[in-house]
Order: sequence, then structure tokens, then C-alpha cells
Amino acid sequence: MTGLVHMDHAAVTATRWWRDAVIYQVYVRSFADGNGDGIGDLLGVRSRLRYLADLGVDAIWLTPFFTSPMADFGYDVADYRDVDPIFGSLSDAKALIDDAHRHGLRVIVDVVPNHTSDRHAWFHAAVAAGPGSAARERYIFRQGKGADGELPPNDWQSVFGGPAWTRLPDGEWYLRLFAPEQPDLNWENPEVHAEFESVLRFWLDLGVDGFRIDVAHGMVKAEGLPDIGHADQVRMLGTEVMPFFDQDGVHEIHRAWRTLLDSYPGERIGVAEAWAPTAQRLANYIRPDELHQAFNFQFLTAPWSADGFRAVIQESLETVGLVGGSSTWVLSNHDVKRHLTRYGGGELGLRRSRAAVLLTLALPGSSYIYQGEELGLPEVLDLPEEFLRDPQRLRNPDHGRDGCRVPIPWADVRPHFGFSLPGIEESWLPMPSSWGPLSVQSQLHDQASTLHLYREALRIRRHRQAFGDAPLAWLDSPEGTLAFSRGDDFVCTVNLTGEPVELPAPGRILLASAEPVARGGAPGAGPIAGGDLVRLAPDSAVWWERDDA
Repeated sequence: MTGLVHMDHAAVTATRWWRDAVIYQVYVRSFADGNGDGIGDLLGVRSRLRYLADLGVDAIWLTPFFTSPMADFGYDVADYRDVDPIFGSLSDAKALIDDAHRHGLRVIVDVVPNHTSDRHAWFHAAVAAGPGSAARERYIFRQGKGADGELPPNDWQSVFGGPAWTRLPDGEWYLRLFAPEQPDLNWENPEVHAEFESVLRFWLDLGVDGFRIDVAHGMVKAEGLPDIGHADQVRMLGTEVMPFFDQDGVHEIHRAWRTLLDSYPGERIGVAEAWAPTAQRLANYIRPDELHQAFNFQFLTAPWSADGFRAVIQESLETVGLVGGSSTWVLSNHDVKRHLTRYGGGELGLRRSRAAVLLTLALPGSSYIYQGEELGLPEVLDLPEEFLRDPQRLRNPDHGRDGCRVPIPWADVRPHFGFSLPGIEESWLPMPSSWGPLSVQSQLHDQASTLHLYREALRIRRHRQAFGDAPLAWLDSPEGTLAFSRGDDFVCTVNLTGEPVELPAPGRILLASAEPVARGGAPGAGPIAGGDLVRLAPDSAVWWERDDA
């Protein structure tokens, strides 16, 4: 891995850095508050760049900070070329990009091409111009069904729940696959293509290293907008693998964007947030002339079992291999419950989440870390009702995302644990009073902390020759465990059972999520040598260096 990007950024040559990079997702609202209003901002991110560099990641991905009325917390963009005052200014964005490069960090920003905000100038013009106008051709307007057009044009359902259409006073309906405030763009219109090429160039010229493409599978709609059937949509609701997504036409858009990205120096990348029904369909997004990466949500949703993980890992590697790509591995993000809670919560969830990160970082390809997972943060399940503003939750209470977006703790100081400036009483989402021991400040001084585990794992990963494009080879191991090698001298073993497992040690321990012990010994009783019979703790993982390397 490189991650080496300094002030002469334009002169950096292509390195394929992204194939095995570790990328840290910054949910800007909840990372760090630099101006004292209780909401995270670009100044706050800039103030914590040293922390991210010391953590050992290669790049940061920033969630949307563009001008927005915040109906969907920034994923409803009103101006793609400016910064919302909540987050700062365009000069703050430029300063952050430049500072990140000086710290050796690349910067990836979100782009939201499936829809705009209903406050976007284009949509204002479309509403004002009326039916049949050229302005409405930038979006997807249709007449309704029924005697007076009182029914939606088709039966499509919004990802957030309910019909995917909203009717205007003039009688026409517009498509919005998410919230009513997020009208879908019409990618059959050349003006839309030209506008987004201009937007991408704007940020590339400002120095960003790539884009995470929101709903990369959604821009092109099924021809004729046909009815789909209520049962199929209900079954898939909440996963974003809806029948009207993943149309073949999206790939022409991504090919054009790849050509644009390749015209800039320094290996600028495109990352698809794409939900697809099969691994093969997902791999289409990273063919050699398309995007560089696509999120591997199959791994995120894998069950906690050796068979479940192995099946997903094997299929993922085989599928990306068919197109010459590299896989991505992600455990959490801003749209799903934190994996510590998904894995059982409490001490069980913590053990499993610590093991999961060693599994993840040992796999071939690129890994994504969601802010706070390096602190072992759980999902916040008991937020007061008055703070719950996620539009997805309002339409589908079982899929609310507020709990994974609570600000992260920096210091053991209540009420907001160093997230904001002294004197601020409340952050935009309240933080649990028990989070002091989970803060960065507390964990930096604890060698057994989850933060220390992440820092050490990233240090080892960065300096081991086994990583990079070295293939994975499965090894025999007891039932309920996984074991694989990378290169000549590295082995990862994971015990996914709820009981201790004994096996011969393949070599010297590099890192463990829970310390294994030699038979008859006790934790810390002495070094374990290759061939010793060791007992792995339940739900734990170990990195080894082979003795025979």
C-alpha cells in the first residue's frame, strides 16, 4: 500500500493504490464539531487528520457535505458545487483536501447522481415550467392512471416505503425512489450527463482522489417503467435490491466516468454503492473499463458462522477474479446497524467484532472502516423519540439509521465526550453517558483496547509483504473455524464457535483479538511456538507468522 500523497499531488503517478487500500468512512455530521454548534463539520474533520494518519488508513471517504435542505442528511443535494453552511465553506473543503494530502491521506467524496433535492434549481424550474416542458425532461414526470390521473403511473415502491411517486398540483407525478424530497433524474437526457461530467471535473480539479457513487445501480430505469408486482417489492424492500434497479444501461454511464477519471493524474477512483442480486452482477461494475471498486454488501450481511463467511469470501474472490478486479470488505456503514450489535451486542458482540476485523483486514483486496468501529462502538438503540429524524425510519421503523450515526467520543468528558467545543450542552444526536471508557482518549492508553487492536492490525498490514495482491489459500482447520494463508509466511485463524478450540499453532503470534494459550498454560504464561497445541478463545481471531517461512 502507498497512501503517499504530498503537496505535489498532480505529479503522483498511477499506483493502483486502491486495490489493497484501507479507507475510513467519515460521516461528517458525527465525526468532529469544529465550530461549536453540535454538528460535525469539515473543520472538525481537518482537526482530526493526525488521528486518522496515526490509525494507519490510506484514504478517507467523506459523506455528502454539499448544499442541502437535509431531508436525507445531505443525500438530497441542492448544489453539487458548494458546501452547505452547516459543514463550512468551499475554502474549508479545499483546505481539508490539501491537509489530508500532506498527512498522506487520499480523499474520496460522495456524489449523488440518481436524484437531486427538490430544492435544486433544476427541479424548481421543472415545477414552474409545467407539463411538457424541456425542464421537466431532466426528471421523470408522468401522467397518472385512473379516470382523472389520481393513481400513480406504476406500482413501484420507494426504498423508504410507500409509493415511489409524488403528485404535483398540476396533476403530473414525479418519480422519487427514495424520499419525496429526492426527485429522480432522467439519465436519458443528455443535459444530465453533461451536468455530472462538469460536477466531477469541478471536484477533481479541486484535488479529490475519487468518488463514492451513491445508488450507482439506480440511475437508469427499466424501459417503459413497467409494473413489477407488489409481492416482489415487499419481499425486497429495505435491501435496495429492487427489481427496477441494476439495469444494464448504468454501465455506459460508469464507462464514461472511468474515461474521465483516467484523464486525471494520480489514479483517481470511482467506488460503486451498488446493490445487485448476484455476485456476478455486482462484478459488472468493476470490469476493466468501468469503476475501480464496488461495495461487497454480501460480506456485510454474512451470518456469524465459518460456513457463511467462507462461502461469501470464496464467491467474492472468484467473481472479481473473472473481471480482473479486487474485492472490497466492509462490516458497517452509515446505513446499517453497527456490526458489534448485529453480532449479538455486549461482550459477545465485542468479541466477535474484534475477531471480524482481523478476518477482514487479512483478506485480499480493499477494506472499509466505518468511523467508531475502531472504538468498539455499539448501535445506540434507545435514542429519545424527539431526536429520531431519519426519513427511512419514518416510513419503515425497523430500518432506522439514527443509532449508527451517533457522534463518536474523543475524550472522557460529558456530555458530548470531546465531539464539540467546551460549553456546548448537546450534540445533534445525544451520546450515551457510558461512552467515556470507549473514547479515543481512554483507549489510546490501553494496550488491550479495540483502538489499539485496529492500530496494530493496520501497522502489520501495511508492512507485510503477504498483503497486496497475494492470493488466499484455505487451510484445514477444526469445524467452526476458518484458516487461510496469504503469501509464504502469514496465516489467519478464526474461531467462530462459542467454545474454545484447540489446534497446533502454525507459528509465532503476530496479533490476536483474544490471547490464545498453550495447553496447560495461562494467558501470558510464555511464548507460543509453532507446533504447540494452543487453545483459541471463543469468537476470536489470530494472525500468525509461519515458523517455516
